[in-house]
Amino acid sequence: MSFANEFAAVDWLITSNLKTSGVDAFALSLIKAERQIRRIFTHLIFQNEAFRPEHTNDLRSTLVQNRRCYFEGFERGVDAILPISVKTLVGSEYEQLRPLLSEATDVRNKIFQGQLTGKQLTRNDLFQYVRAVRRWCELLAISADREIGYDGFERNSFRKGRVGIAKSFTQPLSDIAAYKRFLQDNVERRS
Repeated sequence: MSFANEFAAVDWLITSNLKTSGVDAFALSLIKAERQIRRIFTHLIFQNEAFRPEHTNDLRSTLVQNRRCYFEGFERGVDAILPISVKTLVGSEYEQLRPLLSEATDVRNKIFQGQLTGKQLTRNDLFQYVRAVRRWCELLAISADREIGYDGFERNSFRKGRVGIAKSFTQPLSDIAAYKRFLQDNVERRS
């Protein structure tokens, strides 16, 4: 599994004693969680029988052009495709970890926009978020690898995986137009 490799840079930052190690490890861990859920989503989309390697650019372009897709939407998208939810994949720690991811995202967004969080977070506070994000990613990686054969960290999510997995999908897609509608109905951020 590539989970440990993916978090090697975060681990290095934590032990680096750099003044910005807390913020850096915190932001990087969230980026990794967001990328993981997006990759799981795009991997699942690509499993539809209608999509082959020649559709990869169109699938990517469709997602690039849609500026309303974020973590929570990709989670909803996975839930809409699979007969098993992200909550089930993450398991018993979901109820504890999911609110921490939302809270961490809000904090990160404030930091990225140069705003004060109002929480007066210490480096250790940021490292607690890192531990929660890391645990979420680990649990999701293990279960996703077991259930769909892809952990969300391996490169190139646009590749075929387990034969026949798309037969279990609750909303199979027939073409790029159906993919666009699926994004609008299930993934885009709601107002």
